Formats: sequence, C-alpha cells, structure tokens
Amino acid sequence: MNNLRINGRIWLETESTDGAERFMGIGRLDLLSHIQRTGSINQAAKAMNMSYKRAWDLVHSMNTQADAPLVTTQTGGSTGGGAIVTEEGEKYLVHYRALQSRFQQFLTDELANLPH
Repeated sequence: MNNLRINGRIWLETESTDGAERFMGIGRLDLLSHIQRTGSINQAAKAMNMSYKRAWDLVHSMNTQADAPLVTTQTGGSTGGGAIVTEEGEKYLVHYRALQSRFQQFLTDELANLPH
C-alpha cells in the first residue's frame, strides 16, 4: 500500500448540560479569517459560498460560548455596518492556527512511522 495517508480533523468543544458543542474548527477559523480580512460577516459568507444566516449562526455560537465575544458588529447607517474580529477572536485565531499546524505535523509524523 504505497498510497496510504493519514487524515483527521481537530476542533475545540465546550461542555454544556446538553453535551459537547463545537466551538472552533477549521471552518470557523476560516470564517473568522474572512471576517478579519473583509470587515463583514456577509462578505465573509460570500467568500466561503455560505449563506449569511449560516455565517451569523456560527458567529453567534462562538460568541456565546467564549468568555468574551470573538466578533462584534455595527449596524448600518451613514458610515455603513461591519464586523470586527475582537482581540479575543484574534487570540483564538493564533492559538487554533498553531494547534492545527501541530496536528498536521503529528499526522505527517505518524504516517512516516507506519510500516513500509
């Protein structure tokens, strides 16, 4: 079997009375990154081919699970609306990117350890 790969996903969860709830994964990381770049949940959703409602639901989920909001929003008006990834959100972006990198390295190392 020369074409073996190891694949996996890693995410952060919170515990609740209803069981574990996903808090941060690669999709949510991408959403936060797009919000950071565009300053807009709507534009981030479009960039990811995701509905605005889905993006908003994910932002709401992260914000309610975190100790402090990861994204803040401003309603429209003469200056327009927008969304900002907060300092707390930026901390999670940095932490989860590093975690994802270590996880990918783990998978690479484990693949190298498989019998040939």
